Amino acid sequence: MGLVHLGIGNIKLSKKEDLVLYSLHPDNNGGPFGSGFIKREIKVDLKINHEGEVRRARYMPQNSQIIATKTSLPDVLIFNIGIHRTSTAQTTECNPILRLLGYATESYGLSWNPENTEGELLSTAGADRICLWKINRQSGAGINCPPYSTYKGHTNVVKDVAWHCEKEEVFGSVGDDQPLMIWDTRSDSYSKPSLSVINAHTDKFNCAQWSPQNKTIFASSGSDRRLCIWDFSLAQIHQSETPVHGENDPPELLFTHGGQSKIWDFSWIPNEPSLICPVCENKTAQVWQMLILLYY
Repeated sequence: MGLVHLGIGNIKLSKKEDLVLYSLHPDNNGGPFGSGFIKREIKVDLKINHEGEVRRARYMPQNSQIIATKTSLPDVLIFNIGIHRTSTAQTTECNPILRLLGYATESYGLSWNPENTEGELLSTAGADRICLWKINRQSGAGINCPPYSTYKGHTNVVKDVAWHCEKEEVFGSVGDDQPLMIWDTRSDSYSKPSLSVINAHTDKFNCAQWSPQNKTIFASSGSDRRLCIWDFSLAQIHQSETPVHGENDPPELLFTHGGQSKIWDFSWIPNEPSLICPVCENKTAQVWQMLILLYY
């Protein structure tokens, strides 16, 4: 397999007042509504040797020098940017500081715990398991690091996983078996989630994220062309296992929006809790405003 690179870049943004002046300038086709284009330069200033294509890369929230990557190979790779910036060695080898083991097939989801628990990383794969590593606690085990914990509640490929934005013990997972599961790492069970909503989508899940603004709001998207918003403050104390079909929707389902194409990925707008941006199979990205969240 040929060697590829993980690129680390930066972007220089103009000052806010400069952007306004540029967009309103008649030579820039801005017109009275400020629709002109702003030139921004993205410069890749570091290339790190990498095994296989880089399918996903996530930096650790508590230390942006540490980056986790997913490839078409089973292992999750951990890189320290600082080491590569100061190194003068010329090599074609891939040299991560850690290889996170636990899978036999290619993997998908990747999520760092955003709270004070530095170094906790979740991943999913082409299997029925979710692996958790605590790299700060396991760093003495050498470069090859086995999972700290393994969760096996799904029965098919687990497509995505997401830590809660405020509760450091809670994460959500979604998969091709179509349930939505909420896990609590304080539980003694590694096979039974704290909450499960079966058939949350009518086709395979593709993505899941907690709202950065509302701690009970969770979003999911799937190949059924739907983006669903869930409010787990409405959940019953016991597990909800009601299939989604019209009048029998589970109480946690707050809002659903049907698109014209499969929704592969999406992102919340961090400073506006009612806005979300999905990316679809038809190569479009849209911004949706969910008015119901304006009242949360």
